[in-house]
Amino acid sequence: MAKKKHNSSAQCAPTSKQSSLGRRVRQVLGLSVALACSAQAAAADESLVARAFAEQASYLAREALSYEHGEGVPRDQAYAARLYCESARLGDPEGMYALGWMYANGRGVERNDEYAASFFAMAAKKGNEYAARMQRFTGESSGSLPECMQTPSSLIVQRWPIEALVARLPPARQKVARMLTELAPKYGIQPQFALAIGLTESALNPQAVSPKSAMGVMQLIPETAERFNVGNVYDPEQNIRGGLAYLRWLLAYFEGDIALASAGYNAGEGAVDRHRGVPPYRETRAYVERILRHVGQAQHPFDSSVVSPSRMLRTLRLASQEGRGT
Repeated sequence: MAKKKHNSSAQCAPTSKQSSLGRRVRQVLGLSVALACSAQAAAADESLVARAFAEQASYLAREALSYEHGEGVPRDQAYAARLYCESARLGDPEGMYALGWMYANGRGVERNDEYAASFFAMAAKKGNEYAARMQRFTGESSGSLPECMQTPSSLIVQRWPIEALVARLPPARQKVARMLTELAPKYGIQPQFALAIGLTESALNPQAVSPKSAMGVMQLIPETAERFNVGNVYDPEQNIRGGLAYLRWLLAYFEGDIALASAGYNAGEGAVDRHRGVPPYRETRAYVERILRHVGQAQHPFDSSVVSPSRMLRTLRLASQEGRGT
């Protein structure tokens, strides 16, 4: 939702009531507390990254299944194979099994029994029982894999067909989705990005209200609605225009960085500035990951005349330059 307030739950960051005790503990234990906190933070980051990769891999496998069978999207088995391969490269057993089946049957790819055997073996090792059954026919893996298993994910062009996605929605939501995607370009916002925000915020429900008083399709809190001249937050068009205006502002403020703009929409630009990046709130990080998966890109065009960029960006660049220089 637009501009929510959060409290960090990091146990390694003492509160004002704990700070005196914390200083005494650090005096006694020296660097051990800092090292323990660093290890804890590193473990949490690794877990977050691992979960993000797993979710992305599963998402790609589901998208591939849609293209393989033409469910809600044009049937494109060659593209499905590319998506399955990226899913397999990220470790998803369903993607491994599905691609093995395609290679075993020559569907969307040229038949290759060695590749099929390798993918079935990989999927079976991860517990996929169907792949284990197929191994009885394909035999042991030779370790041979297609070139796509070496392709960075950035080279996979993801599609997010808006019309096909909108067609899956209930009729009432379809009307809101089309309004959102038609208005988005008028604010310099790509329809995919706008729709990702609307779906994530409220599932395109004009009457949605959150426990934190965010309202409407774009989940505007009263302060944001007032800031962008939204008189009736339950009027879908007014709410959408207010949300798009805020997104346009955020994109200019964070110079087109979709992750930062999304984090700002969820937690407020002030939180992003304070944390010099996506805030360490579980909700916000999950929100940003979901938006990035939908949009499939990290940068978005922006209008630099809307607002001056965040000073935090300059600080980050200077820190990055100093880090490369050491």
